[in-house]
Amino acid sequence: MIKKVYRLNEKQTKKVLTAWKPFFSYWIVSNILKNNLGYNRFSIVIWGKSVVNNVTRNFFRRQYFSITWDFIKTKDNAWVDFVCFVKKQTKLDKKNIESIKTFQKDIKFLIYKNNI
Repeated sequence: MIKKVYRLNEKQTKKVLTAWKPFFSYWIVSNILKNNLGYNRFSIVIWGKSVVNNVTRNFFRRQYFSITWDFIKTKDNAWVDFVCFVKKQTKLDKKNIESIKTFQKDIKFLIYKNNI
């Protein structure tokens, strides 16, 4: 997990989701909003319909934050708030290896496509 400073709270997440044009992957949507804090901040929204229980949701949240750990202080001037939004039809299962690999691949794809 990353520190709370590098995570967005609910109000900030809603601001990013409404203020910027999304970028789409097959299973995940990402939104970016510039900030002036000197570091990147991350958040993920996982629908209740996408997971079976809260244990699975927390598993994928931890996977997300472990992937984004390397991208907290990567650029000099382009600091952003980065929000990923898992689509409703996506079914995440922590016991399915393919589901985990697809999730990780999509997150990395969105990070690299958004130039973080």
